[in-house]
Amino acid sequence: MAALKVVDVMSNHIEPVRCGTPLADVVRALLENHISGLPVVDAERRLVGFVSEQDCIHALLVSNYHCEGNPVVDDVMFREPLAISPGTAIVDLAQKLGSGKPKVYPVVEHGKLIGIVTRTGVLAELARIGCGVELSRLGNGDD
Repeated sequence: MAALKVVDVMSNHIEPVRCGTPLADVVRALLENHISGLPVVDAERRLVGFVSEQDCIHALLVSNYHCEGNPVVDDVMFREPLAISPGTAIVDLAQKLGSGKPKVYPVVEHGKLIGIVTRTGVLAELARIGCGVELSRLGNGDD
């Protein structure tokens, strides 16, 4: 298990959010992918932010209550997201995930987003290795 790296459990099938995306589309992506947050990237896939369910809930409440139009992801995203590299040891990431840090980490290599890793994905892999638990259906997007 010590040799297990982020690259071994990360997911790259979930599309990141692009700058300028309407918040309604962000919410749709979060709900369809069963994930609590998504990285925000520019046109070159450089990580520029992170948007969570919590960010969206607050923005939608304010927008709907005050009838302030249609917010975009740039209005609500966190602009200093935590990110990890694909070579990070799962043991190190598991300690961060267990201490209440974000449930979803963007995985960045050479300055560009290459995937995400979720608490659920790490848990599933640790359970598979340590306990022999095989899950018939687990999307790495679930968290």
